[in-house]
Amino acid sequence: MRRLIAFALMVFVAHSAIPQEPKKDEFPPIPVIDLKLTKDVEYGADIEPIFKNKCFVCHSGNVIDSNGKYDMSTYEKVMKGGAKRGAKVVLPGKSADSFLFQSCARLVKPMMPPKSEEPLSSKELSMVKLWIDQGAKAPTTKAVKEKIIVNLPPALVKPVRAVAVSPDGKVVVASRGNQVHVFEVKTIPAEKKGDKDKQEWAFSKTLVDPTLKTPDGKDPKAAHISLVESMAFSPDGKTLVTGSFRELTMWDFEKGTPKTRIGDFADRVCAISYSTDGKFFATGGGAPTEDGEIRVYTADGKLVTDIKNGHSDTVFGVAFSPDGKLLATCGADKFVKVFELPTEPGKPAKFVKSFEGHTHHVMGVGWTPDGKKLASCGADNFVKVWDYEKGEKIRDMAGHTKQVTNLFFVGKTPQFLTGSGDNSVRMWNAENGGAVRTFPGAVDFVYSVSSSTDGTVVASGCEDGILRVYNGTSGALLKAALPPDAEPKKEEPKKEEPKKK
Repeated sequence: MRRLIAFALMVFVAHSAIPQEPKKDEFPPIPVIDLKLTKDVEYGADIEPIFKNKCFVCHSGNVIDSNGKYDMSTYEKVMKGGAKRGAKVVLPGKSADSFLFQSCARLVKPMMPPKSEEPLSSKELSMVKLWIDQGAKAPTTKAVKEKIIVNLPPALVKPVRAVAVSPDGKVVVASRGNQVHVFEVKTIPAEKKGDKDKQEWAFSKTLVDPTLKTPDGKDPKAAHISLVESMAFSPDGKTLVTGSFRELTMWDFEKGTPKTRIGDFADRVCAISYSTDGKFFATGGGAPTEDGEIRVYTADGKLVTDIKNGHSDTVFGVAFSPDGKLLATCGADKFVKVFELPTEPGKPAKFVKSFEGHTHHVMGVGWTPDGKKLASCGADNFVKVWDYEKGEKIRDMAGHTKQVTNLFFVGKTPQFLTGSGDNSVRMWNAENGGAVRTFPGAVDFVYSVSSSTDGTVVASGCEDGILRVYNGTSGALLKAALPPDAEPKKEEPKKEEPKKK
């Protein structure tokens, strides 16, 4: 026994004598470099872009970092500091003592941005340090937005970014570039007695706004000048709203004519959604890296509320709760958020809560019919279901292998559709997380999905410019539809030359 103990002691001593590799710091401090600048650092040109890129996701808008309550959306708020440290966050002339620098340099905890996010580069950190050491001066110039002149998209750019199935399932509308085409079910009489009449999806008409003019004064013969990014039917099917760059158009669908155009948006109108009762519709959009746009309008196009600073980046999805009192939104800042809508004209919307868990842009959002759950999809390839009351995630729903671009609930059911960059369209059940069915046929990036109220008709829009209409019950592809001018030309049969006698 003594020999055994002695042997074990020798092994332990020998192992202890072997030099051990020092543990590497998983998150080492970020080194500072000499920028060799010839002029002072300017907040608007040099510092604010860094904060927008690395900090605004958690430190701007209606929902800011839940711990520090530090809003960095303006210079004044940066200098004011957060609830915990106040003005000690930035001490002009003393970067080494400023918590902002210490945190960004990963010298203290909490590190900013968090370890799960991309840190500041040495150049970015050095710029922030130099700005503080030079006195943390206020911006001296205002950012001037470049004026964008919108013109027609290139002839070959014809993606179907938006689709909408009429509530009764008899009509499907699809964008194609800057065009809006209407397809409907047509009855083909039986050729023989006793046979049943056939029903087939066929092109019906193209919606054209005759008041549109290109910058050089030409008639584009289209629904919009730029690409059509979004669309939605009113619950009664009488109005179609289409969104494009900086504008939306409300169409009298039966007449096929525009009745109202609203054109004061900052950037693309990426999402449109109606309330269940049809009294309101909401829009989402905004310029990349700037505050997202969220607006609510009455059914006749009058602005009800403009939700400022709701998201710190483009808004890609909007959805009314079943009772119409709440609006769920989602965007490029990785958040799903919910706002309580005003009950009186002129009153602002009230932020209620946010849901955090997506690791990339959140592209679509919707409610279950009972209003107790939310579903969202994102560029992180995931579909997620959330418990609204608890504010917690219920489950992740995996299946797509590329970004999930769009989400659409089927009527008053817990089932919803998703489209993805992996060329697939799927139907899910939000209650149990199950995959209901897939809809085959797409051969390129799927941008948009829609359904009739009863779920019998499903449609998807694709990068290849083709609208695909499905039987929503079986998943069978009914029609890969194109407008007449895009249909492949059929070769005429060659005439046989008369034989020589």
